Amino acid sequence: MKRIAYLLWFALFLPTACAEQKEKPKGKPAVPVRTVQAIQKTVPVQVRAIGTVEPFSSVALKAQVSGQISRIHVAEGSEVRQGDLLITIDPEPFQAVLRQTEAALAKSQAQARFAADQARRYEGLLKEGIVTHDQHDQLQANAESLAAAVAADRAAVANARIQLGYCAIRSPISGRTGSIGLHAGNLVKANDQAILTVNQISPAYVSFNLPEKRMAELKRALAGGQLKVKAVLPQDGGAPETGTISFLDNTANPATGTIRLKGLFENRSRRLWPGQFVDVVLTLNSRPNVVVVPSPAVQQGQQGEYLYVVNREQQAELRQVVTAPAGEGELVIEKGVNAGEIVVVDGQLRLTPGAGVTMSAPASTGKQQQ
Repeated sequence: MKRIAYLLWFALFLPTACAEQKEKPKGKPAVPVRTVQAIQKTVPVQVRAIGTVEPFSSVALKAQVSGQISRIHVAEGSEVRQGDLLITIDPEPFQAVLRQTEAALAKSQAQARFAADQARRYEGLLKEGIVTHDQHDQLQANAESLAAAVAADRAAVANARIQLGYCAIRSPISGRTGSIGLHAGNLVKANDQAILTVNQISPAYVSFNLPEKRMAELKRALAGGQLKVKAVLPQDGGAPETGTISFLDNTANPATGTIRLKGLFENRSRRLWPGQFVDVVLTLNSRPNVVVVPSPAVQQGQQGEYLYVVNREQQAELRQVVTAPAGEGELVIEKGVNAGEIVVVDGQLRLTPGAGVTMSAPASTGKQQQ
């Protein structure tokens, strides 16, 4: 009986002992994340917009006299300098008019000299009483009339020379020619169709619009001196072009709530081309000693923006934050994170508050400034 009782006791005790020897449940594994250190530095306050490149000056060349184009001296897309001969209109009809007016002037001058000599002779005869006052006055009036005719003929000659000069169309600016609308042999009318357009693209303007709510901030920045602006060319790996604000429109557009500005760029390399769209970055001022983190660290949730901070226990801590733009790839943390704290920039989707983490060596977002 003792043997049977012992076997029964052993059978009851064995499951309990085995259960006590089972391992305790393991906790959740640590989540691997990439982290950086939030830093404090001075960041520029920038606004961004889409701008359009405009030529510094643009001249549509039209004929100032009617005639036939005899020669085009430049090709489309050529670089020209101020004063270069671009187009010639057949000058022969205008040369003939000039010769005609010069001949009329010579005739008037001869007649005026003769009339003036006669008036002087009759003046002496009048003193001697040989001729009457009426005869003298008639000759004096004739001399003055012919002198006026000489002046009119001189003006006609000057006008004929001007008209002849219009037959040679020269570039009023240095720049680049566009497409040619008319060619040699075409007849043109004065001030009718543009034959050629010349654009000055060095320097060049970039025109863009900013929200009118930034007007006060913009005025303060302009009051401090020249305001720098950058033009970033899409699909171009080169450095941005740098210029200065040269124009602020005197009215805001009530339909769009924006105000128009222009930046002046030297454009020596000719990277900016009229009609091209560019990304404009305007730096208004700077904010010293603000906390900055990389943009990927901040996520958008139902309660607003948030990020994860790794605490001393190597656990993820969720923080609601308030942000502001800091520049390309960075955000200013107005509230929620202090400088020096470790923030998660990759792996947030697998995190929950209090979860353990394994992280890469913390790195700062940039050089810390005081």
